[in-house]
Amino acid sequence: MELGIAFANTLVWGDSNGAILGQCAEELGYDSLWTVEHVVLPAGYKSPYPYSKDGQMPGGEDASIPDPIVWLSYVAASTSNIKLGTGIVILPQRNPILFAKEIATLDVVSNGRVLLGIGVGWLKEEFEALGVPFENRAKRTDEHIGALRAIWRNDSASFHGELVNFDGMKSNPKPIQKDGVPIVVGGHSSAAAKRAGRLGDGFFPAIADVDKLTQLVVEMKAAALDAGRDPEAIEITFGASFDAGVIRHFRDLGVKRLVVPPLGRDAQALKTFLGNTRDTVESALN
Repeated sequence: MELGIAFANTLVWGDSNGAILGQCAEELGYDSLWTVEHVVLPAGYKSPYPYSKDGQMPGGEDASIPDPIVWLSYVAASTSNIKLGTGIVILPQRNPILFAKEIATLDVVSNGRVLLGIGVGWLKEEFEALGVPFENRAKRTDEHIGALRAIWRNDSASFHGELVNFDGMKSNPKPIQKDGVPIVVGGHSSAAAKRAGRLGDGFFPAIADVDKLTQLVVEMKAAALDAGRDPEAIEITFGASFDAGVIRHFRDLGVKRLVVPPLGRDAQALKTFLGNTRDTVESALN
C-alpha cells in the first residue's frame, strides 16, 4: 500500500514552499502529491459542498487555491520521482483539446509522473461564471475523458460526441506514459463509482465512512465487469483515519493508496508528521 499527500497545493504549501513539500514527501517514501482545484469561489454561493455537514468548504471563500497544473509543473522541476496527481480537477469546466495538450506537456517535462484525477464538480455558481452548463456536466465529463484519450493515443485524433466533436487533430507531444496519462475518477456518489468502473484507470472516493466506501468499491467493480473491464486493474486511492484496523480493512478491500493532508507549518513539523504517519501505516500492515 502506497502513501500520498492530498490537498498538496493548500495551506502554507501552495506557493514556492511546494518544492519543500515535494522534496520532503519524496525523501520519506511517499509516492504521490494530489492537488485540489477551484477557479473561482463565488461570494455567498448556495451550492452545498458535498464533503462537509454544513455544506461549506473548509477555509471559507477567501481560501487560496493555486492552479493545480501550474503548481505541479513547479514541483515537478524540484523533484525526481514522486507522482503528480490532481485530486481533482473539474474536468467539464475545461476545453478537452487544450487540456489534453497541457497534461501531455506536464507528463513529458516530469518524465511520465502525472496522474489525472477528475471530477464532475458541485459548485453551480462557478460553472455559471465560467459560462459552462452545469446540468450536463456528467455527460460532458464522460465525453472529455474519451476526447483526452483519443488525442493522447492517436497521431490524427477524432472524437464524435453530443458535446465534443473534432476530426483529424494532431497534438504533440504525446504523454510519455503508455496509452496516455492514467485517469482517476474522483467522487463519493454511485455515479462516480460507476464512472470509474466504466472509464477510469483509478477511483478516488473522498469519503471517511468505511461502510460507504465498501459499497462504492463494490459498485465500481460491478460496473467494470459490466463494461468488460478488469476491476482489479482500477487503482483505488482513499484518505481517512489511520486506525490500524481501518488500514487493514482498506488493504483487504483492495485500496492501493492512502492519502493524508500536509500538516505542519514548516519543513521540520511536516517531516515529523509524515514520518510518524508512514510508521503508523507500516506498523498496521505488518
